[in-house]
Amino acid sequence: MPEEDIQTAKGKAFFEKAHKVAESSNFDYAIDMYLEGLRYTPEAIEQGHLPLCELALQRQGKGGKKPSVMERMKRLGGKTPLEQMLNAEYLFAKDPGHLPYAKAMLKAAVAGDYRRTADWIANLIFQTNNAAKKPSVRTYILLKDSYAALGQFDKAVAACQRAARLKPDDGELADEYKNLSAELTMARGKYDTEGDFRKSIKDREWQEKLQAQASIVKTEDYRLKAVEDARSKIAQNPDLPANIFNLADALSDMENDKDENDAIALLENTHKAKKDFSFKQRAGLLRIKQLRRKIREAKTALETKPDDAQAKAGLEELSAQLNNTELEHYRLCVENYPTDLHAKYEYGVRLVGNEKYNEAIPFFQEAQKDPRRKIAAMGKIGFCFFMKGWLADAIDVFTRAINSYEIKDDTVGKELRYNLGRVYQEQGDADKALEIYRKIAQVDFTFKDVSQRVEKLRSIDN
Repeated sequence: MPEEDIQTAKGKAFFEKAHKVAESSNFDYAIDMYLEGLRYTPEAIEQGHLPLCELALQRQGKGGKKPSVMERMKRLGGKTPLEQMLNAEYLFAKDPGHLPYAKAMLKAAVAGDYRRTADWIANLIFQTNNAAKKPSVRTYILLKDSYAALGQFDKAVAACQRAARLKPDDGELADEYKNLSAELTMARGKYDTEGDFRKSIKDREWQEKLQAQASIVKTEDYRLKAVEDARSKIAQNPDLPANIFNLADALSDMENDKDENDAIALLENTHKAKKDFSFKQRAGLLRIKQLRRKIREAKTALETKPDDAQAKAGLEELSAQLNNTELEHYRLCVENYPTDLHAKYEYGVRLVGNEKYNEAIPFFQEAQKDPRRKIAAMGKIGFCFFMKGWLADAIDVFTRAINSYEIKDDTVGKELRYNLGRVYQEQGDADKALEIYRKIAQVDFTFKDVSQRVEKLRSIDN
């Protein structure tokens, strides 16, 4: 089999695994799988980049955490353009509202001559910058240069024109616009084929649809129109569940207390009337989303006034509310959907967060029956045993999970081995702990505190 076909097959295997994992809402693991696939086939737009971007928006919508300081330090840059591109895409997948990550990805894609990927991410950045309240001149200039490097002079001219509108007195931009227009005239023949034209329209329509779904691009007018359309549909057919859900989602997207509370009340009242738990379940998710929004706002406010005791107390209160709300929400999900393994896993996670390890273990044992959650559930069981002091049992579970997991050096694999090392260290077996930490450090020196643990254990030996 040709090397190119082998690479494609490897990439496809990772993409298929990523898709299955994403269905279980294990977003972070799915991100890792997509990126592993893109490492083999970096130009896989439809199979890799596009579904990963959609996944990022879903993760963001469900309150997924942004990359940590350590992740940002680790992922900024890279030795090769491919590594730089994938590192930037990892950060962008974790924080799709932060355009600099997408711009870093674009620069790397252009440098590595990944032309399809560069075109795709450039289009995404263009659409986002166009929709921003204050479009960035520097972003348009980056797009101008990137499109010109790709030989797409029609788009380069459009980006330059946008930049010139924001800086009408800039003579250099005016000259650049003339030069690019001349280049476009000479290269025009390349854009006149019917196939290219249709593909361009298709790509543009997909990008616009994707961006319309992202909260970072939804202007207030767009959101108000969505609410208006949803109200119109529900007026025509008030009993259709889809119409009720659509209106609730549109109100929630307004991201203010009144509309969010109206959305929750709509779903709660429908649940009471219809005795259908699916409405209460959606209400619970929207309430969780609302609390996470308030926590983000509270954290932002606290960053400006880190010594504000009242702000700290408010953030702690909101965090406690979120904890209690999530715990009750997933308890009700398990109670009403007793065969839902995803709900059991999520409830187990919340029980662990409240240090209720004995209660959590049976839910994880049930959840591991789902192949999509097997490894994650085993990892949680091992952690529960560790926290209970059942060290031998924790070692058994972590070891089985590691042996069952195919990829040893991704985030999940490193997490399992790291926890196994912690158990050995707690048990007093410093040699085994050190051996595990060393191997993790060899592939990821910045993973958690593994380097400090290696140094500490080696200092004991000396």
